[in-house]
Amino acid sequence: MTRDQLQPGYVLHRRDYGDTSLLLDVYAAAAGRIALVAKGARRARRGGSSQAALLQPYQPLLLAWTGRGEVGTLTRAEPAGRPLPLAGDALYCGFYVNELLLRLVARHDADEIIFAAYQRALTELAGGGEADTPLRRFELTLLGQLGYRPPLDRDADTGRPIAADVRYVVEPERGPILDGMDHPDALSGATLLALEAGTRLPPGAAREARRLLRRLLAPHLGERPLQSRALFAARRRGGAKLSAPTPDPGAHTRLDPAPDSLQGV
Repeated sequence: MTRDQLQPGYVLHRRDYGDTSLLLDVYAAAAGRIALVAKGARRARRGGSSQAALLQPYQPLLLAWTGRGEVGTLTRAEPAGRPLPLAGDALYCGFYVNELLLRLVARHDADEIIFAAYQRALTELAGGGEADTPLRRFELTLLGQLGYRPPLDRDADTGRPIAADVRYVVEPERGPILDGMDHPDALSGATLLALEAGTRLPPGAAREARRLLRRLLAPHLGERPLQSRALFAARRRGGAKLSAPTPDPGAHTRLDPAPDSLQGV
């Protein structure tokens, strides 16, 4: 990467570094997840503003940097559009999407499909509609690109197409199988077909789709709870407020995980 070669990217997380700089976790279209130091970004420039005002999560950016090691140096940053107006529950959902990238995507592993799915998820969340469909679509795309997504449109035992009016249990490494009993993880074929197609979830399907994706993601996230889910639960109890830049996804939290009844995460 040359110091003037701009490429699209987003800040996933940032923290203060030294007296005037920022340490950024960035997701870039052609470079994947990288760490960059923005030297002097917190120092006011001519005109009274600082670069820190631009280097925020959910702001589409054009970025250039130098360096071949674990941490590069940001050399240039420009807006690539207006900041995405995430507010309320959508802001917490945006933090969740960022946390998934930070926890699941290896550094320097570029994937244009994941980048496009990330942009789409943020855009749809900023649009103010229901959050479950864009979040489930992003989660499945991420799992698919990482090689962990089972097919959801065929019975894993028989190979027959999924029937909308039949209930199934999804085995993470194989896919759906017929639910012979009242299994706690069973879900409808209609939900599976909507998830497979990436279309809007049918009425009543959001909870079971959310529970399925939690099961599919859990083995890859490890035992450390997602901070975004805990913050979402605290918000529902009236005890948390979140504003960009977001908290550190690597920090331990004592908050309870979000219950199944919550929308989104």
